[in-house]
Amino acid sequence: MTELPSGLTIRAVEDASDRKAFVDLAFRLNANDPNWIPPLKTEVHGLLDPRTNPWFEHAEARLFLAERDGRPVGRISAQVDALVQQHMGEGTGQWGMLEAEDEGIAQALIHRAESWLRGRDMTRSMGPFSLSIWDEPGLLVEGHDHPPTVMMGYNSPAYEAWVVGAGYTKAKDLYTYALDVTKGFPPLVQRIVASGERNPRIRIRQVDKKRFDEEAALLLGILNDAWSDNWGFIPLTPAEIAYAGKKLKPIVFEDLIRVAEYDGEPVAFMLTLPDLNLLTRDLNGRLFPTGFAKLLWRLHKARFEGARVPLMGVLKRLHGTRLASQLAFMMIEYIRRAGVSRYGMTRGEIGWILDDNQPMRSIADAIDSHINKVYRIYEKAL
Repeated sequence: MTELPSGLTIRAVEDASDRKAFVDLAFRLNANDPNWIPPLKTEVHGLLDPRTNPWFEHAEARLFLAERDGRPVGRISAQVDALVQQHMGEGTGQWGMLEAEDEGIAQALIHRAESWLRGRDMTRSMGPFSLSIWDEPGLLVEGHDHPPTVMMGYNSPAYEAWVVGAGYTKAKDLYTYALDVTKGFPPLVQRIVASGERNPRIRIRQVDKKRFDEEAALLLGILNDAWSDNWGFIPLTPAEIAYAGKKLKPIVFEDLIRVAEYDGEPVAFMLTLPDLNLLTRDLNGRLFPTGFAKLLWRLHKARFEGARVPLMGVLKRLHGTRLASQLAFMMIEYIRRAGVSRYGMTRGEIGWILDDNQPMRSIADAIDSHINKVYRIYEKAL
């Protein structure tokens, strides 16, 4: 048993009051960091609630609070996911949502999470994941000089040394790429797009929000196939697909989500979301009493500087083909045109992309984007 720093206690979150303290702690510890974006508290509580988040149908999590003199000074989650066991190896447990006042608190929390994982026969600890790879994976290790985009995490630069000090080593890096969307793409990319536009077998269409549930199932079905061989891939269940669709629907703009059809068959998609962080930053995590109305009005105005491509996929049977790259370039270009002309976009972000996903990294390089943030996933034998 690792000895706790003087005066520190760590206990499990047990009730709604504890969960509130768990969520609110991040606001206090990050309040003075100009690049931290306050998350919407209702979203965080929904993520942690087994009654609302279908991830809990195949996983369990335990939340821990570190306290000194009855005051929260740190937090962490520990989780075991049956689908992770199937796809990332038996005995793989995970942790995430780390926040701490200092290194001693952080390492004590990590050790407590590890103890919980050992109690469930886990032999490898991996993190951070908040709570799954589909939420906010990885610790930000490069790119602290500007805020994250929608659905990407942010943490103090100090955390990297603290996690390494707890005995963790790199498992995988995730990259995000930034680009100036006001500029046209290089001539080679433009020629590839023009060639696709002349091909009658190719159709790039926008999604139909009137058929949203059907479209969401189509996109995420392609995703499950396209990403199935990727490191860390965990398939989304039907319930999770429905849950994700319900959350995304209010922020979907039809012409920013494209489906590529070849001979009438949907074979690829690209999903782009407005950077909600730009629209919610001043709400301080609160949708009520006035935040919700402000957000709706800002979305209604449909003007936003930035957007992010969080998801893209091409059916696995097309991987490595020239067609796959051509469809990707066409979807990016069509979304770029709509973003600039209709929504006033000036910058975009693509990712995350695995550090060893060379085909996607090559596409990002070809459109003159550059790595702006690196998120690292760590591992340790238990």
